[in-house]
Amino acid sequence: MKDMHLVASSIEKWIREQIAAAGAEGAVFGLSGGVDSAVVAGLCKRALDDRCLAVIMPCYSNSLDVEHARLVAETFQVPYTTVDLSSTFDTLLKELNNHLIGTGTIPRGAVANIKPRLRMTTLYFYAACYNYLVMGTGNRSEIAIGYFTKYGDGGVDLEPIGHLLKEEVRELAAYLGVPEVIINKAPSAGLWKGQTDEGELGFTYAQLDHYLKFQEAPPEIKAKIEALQRASEHKRRMPPIPTT
Repeated sequence: MKDMHLVASSIEKWIREQIAAAGAEGAVFGLSGGVDSAVVAGLCKRALDDRCLAVIMPCYSNSLDVEHARLVAETFQVPYTTVDLSSTFDTLLKELNNHLIGTGTIPRGAVANIKPRLRMTTLYFYAACYNYLVMGTGNRSEIAIGYFTKYGDGGVDLEPIGHLLKEEVRELAAYLGVPEVIINKAPSAGLWKGQTDEGELGFTYAQLDHYLKFQEAPPEIKAKIEALQRASEHKRRMPPIPTT
């Protein structure tokens, strides 16, 4: 088990160094009501004090998630604003549907991924307004299997907890004082009603973390994880450029 005091101090120092190196004034990040964004909020507050902004961006979201996001902002006394993207989502989806060529079926993922991409656009708007960097909330477990939306929640400047497994994020959350109701809730990207991370993936974070640490898992779980790693490799790289 890692010493969470040392982990927190190291990340906070890294955040300050990255902000200074970029010539930025602070950090902006989304608050979803989940443990990952709560940890990023706590770290940014400790590293930057009031030179940070949390943005709560409901888009047909569970009202409890919005409540939890506000709870985090109030717990850490982080400046925050709320931008409801529901009507923006409706307008864009309607326009896209109106100009869809052919009669193909629209995949659920194509619709769901509009939400994190609208959130990315929102965060970069505020980043430009305040000369802030956009902080990601992805952890090592999710990044390893590509469990994020390309140019959505993956479209960020810094990933301060990107080296921590999900279990380590929970440990850090407890150290920082994230409310237990948030630490203990089922992880969900909130892309559709009833969606949970583990239900969508087909395995638990505990199984994933164990595999990432020891390369061990039941054969069917190992196969799923490695298939996700292969399929998502493009998400972890810059766009390819021809060499000739």
